[in-house]
Amino acid sequence: MTGSPLVRDQLDLVPDAILAGRAADGDTAAFEALARRYGPHMRACARRLTGSHADADDVVQEALVQAWKQLESLREPAAVKGWLLRITGSRSIDCLRRRRNHATLSADDDGGQAVEPPAGEPGPESSAMATSGTEALKLALARLPEEQRRCWVLKEFNGQTYEQIAQTLNISPASVRGRLARARVALVRDMEGWR
Repeated sequence: MTGSPLVRDQLDLVPDAILAGRAADGDTAAFEALARRYGPHMRACARRLTGSHADADDVVQEALVQAWKQLESLREPAAVKGWLLRITGSRSIDCLRRRRNHATLSADDDGGQAVEPPAGEPGPESSAMATSGTEALKLALARLPEEQRRCWVLKEFNGQTYEQIAQTLNISPASVRGRLARARVALVRDMEGWR
């Protein structure tokens, strides 16, 4: 734990750009202040994408480690929130891919037999009804090209404007509109069965 509560409270008032700059210079207290500030946003984003509190916590931890290692690559320190959420979105998609690959391997190992749900969870019918649409969306998102998925997650999950997304991804607002339009068409097509 760093410093006294007074120092932490003071850092919580410092603007993002200054904290990000200090963190890039190796100031762990500044990075911790950013993590406190945006950790709940990152966790909410990861939870929406993964559908799991445990996976969301793992994703946030991975995202913060990656962010710490890559702080020098942050071009616009004032856009640190979008940058952290973008890393979180990418890590969430990676988590979904690992989960899907693990499920495929588990089904192969079981000789194609159905896997029983863990104790305390809903049965197969209610679980399928409650989560199948969400799972279909997650899979549809995983099939999107990376640049479209990033735009879609920043817009739909994080509520960013076209201009904020453009700044976060270092592209033009027109590119954001195009990527979002293509992502929406692909998602509508993939999710046709859930309308």
